[in-house]
Formats: sequence, structure tokens, C-alpha cells
Amino acid sequence: MTEQINSSRGMRILISVAALVIIIAGVNLAQSVVVLFLVSFFLALLGTPPVLWLKGKHIPSGVAVLIVMAGMVVILLLIGVQIGASFSSFSDNLPLLQSQIREQVVGLIVILKSKGIVVQENFFLEYVNPEAIMKLTADLLTGLSSVLSDLVLILLTVTFILLEVSSFPKKLRVVLGEPELKFPKFKKFANDMKHYMIFKTIISLATGILIAFWLYILGVDYPILWGFLAFLLNYIPNIGSIIAAIPAVILAVIQLGFGSAVLVAVGYFAVNFVIGNIIEPRLMGRKLRLSTLVVFLSLIFWGGLLGLVGAILSIPLTMTLKFAFESNERTKWIAVLLGSEKMDESRN
Repeated sequence: MTEQINSSRGMRILISVAALVIIIAGVNLAQSVVVLFLVSFFLALLGTPPVLWLKGKHIPSGVAVLIVMAGMVVILLLIGVQIGASFSSFSDNLPLLQSQIREQVVGLIVILKSKGIVVQENFFLEYVNPEAIMKLTADLLTGLSSVLSDLVLILLTVTFILLEVSSFPKKLRVVLGEPELKFPKFKKFANDMKHYMIFKTIISLATGILIAFWLYILGVDYPILWGFLAFLLNYIPNIGSIIAAIPAVILAVIQLGFGSAVLVAVGYFAVNFVIGNIIEPRLMGRKLRLSTLVVFLSLIFWGGLLGLVGAILSIPLTMTLKFAFESNERTKWIAVLLGSEKMDESRN
């Protein structure tokens, strides 16, 4: 009897793992569609508070959604024009920048040799390759623009999501069947998610503006482009701000020299240290309730599965999975593993 029970458990685990692999493969194959809907839900989360505020002022739901969507379109167009012009100029000058980088590398090798330090040219051009970093930056921004090429479809999806915002809680109560027991948990999760996305966007926007302003003062080319990159990659936990700084520092070395490049790096460090360690914790609190290891692994997993958008939204996606695991007694242990030590200690 015990052998049959163990065999049954083993079979269930095997089937669950196989189903999980199939789901992951399916998501990877449908990456473009999944990314489109993720971007739509992200924009809808940002648009929900102003829609609800307008409805609170007795403005009809349809009119409130139209006002918010018109504001989104205007903002996206203004940003798109500025970023598009900077990116186009950067792409056109990329071959020249790459040749200048190569010249800088050769010059650095000559200086090192004069100091008695022998370094192979291949070390810089293959292992520490600044040319590839600039090309990777261009490819990253190109990939993002390909996502935004479906902007009309994204905005339509956002519009329909916002139109359903007010009726969704009623539908959810009917689906759950036990609103007194389950709905408060979902409402808290939804509020935490909305809180995270809104404040993370505000913080990332402040980071991008400060970086762009600092680079403009120093005279680094394409400050708007690097500010936008800092804004975008600030959503990526732990390493996003470091990745955003690398191409700007390399460009500063080529354009202005090592002294200015150091100032650029100091500016990035100062902005991210103050915002990330002082302002962000005060505005957002410690509501992620995810362990540091899980945050890092989720970045790798979602980034590998869904590309740049997956990396940007890795925290909200992992928070969603954690809530789903918490809602089921059989999978609650997975949610405990995903949670932070502080959360577990507070429960004890």
C-alpha cells in the first residue's frame, strides 16, 4: 500500500514537472504575444489610479478611460520623438564610435607597454570588448523599439483593460465563491503590485532625468538616450543600474577622456546610491517579501524566457507566482521558499 502511494506521488510529481516544461516552452515560443500582453498590463496598472480618481469625480467610465489614454498617447509620442532622434543618431555614428574605441584600446596597450606591462591586444578586443558593449546597447534598444512597433495594439489592449477595471472586483467575487475568505488577500496583493509598479516607475523616471541632466552638464553625447536607458534598466534589480552606466562611461572615455569618464561613473553611483538606498526604501517600504537569491534567479529566468521585458518585469511576475503558490495549501511551501527571511521571522 505504501509503495502504491509513493508511486502515485512520484507520478504526480513527474507529470507536474513535464507540464511545467511544456508551459515554459510554449511561453518561449509565443514570446512576442506574451510580451505584448505584459507591456499592456504594465501600462494598465499605471493607468488604473487616474481612471479611478476621475470616476471618483463623477466622470463617466468611458470618458475617464479616454482622458487617461489620450494622456498616455501624448506622453509616449513626446518620449518616442526625443528617444527616436537620439537613437537614430547613435546608430548612424556607431561604426565611427567602434573605430574610435579600437584606437583607444591600441593607445592604452602602448601606454601599458611603456610602463613595462605587457598585455595582449586580444585581451581587450575579445574578453573586455567595449565595441561589443556598444553594439549590444544598440541591439537592446532596437529590440525595445520592435516591441513598441505594436503600439496601436498595445494601447487598444490597455483601453479594454481599463474599461473592465471597475467591474473586475465583482466578477472576481463571483469566481472565488468565498469573497470573505479569499478576496481580501487578492485585494492586498493587487494593491501591493500597483504600489510597486507606480512608485518604481516614479523612482526610475527620477533616476533617468538626473542621469540625463548630469551627462548633459558634462557634455556627453546623447544624454537623453542614456537617461532613458537608466530609466528603463532601473526596473531590473541589483544589476540594472550597472548595465545602464557602462555604455555612457565608455562613450565618455572616447569623447572626453578618462577624467570625465570617472565623473560620469561617480554621477551614476551617486544617483543610484541615494535613490536606491535612501529614497526608494522610504517610498516603497520593504513590501517585496522576496529573498535576494530569488530576486536574482528570477531576473535570469524571466530575462532568458522573455528577453528585456521579462527582465524589467521579473519582480512583478515573481510576486504573482508567489501569490498563486500562497493561495493553494499544496504549493504554499514554494511560496515560503520564495519569501524573504524577514517575512518568515515576522510570522514566527
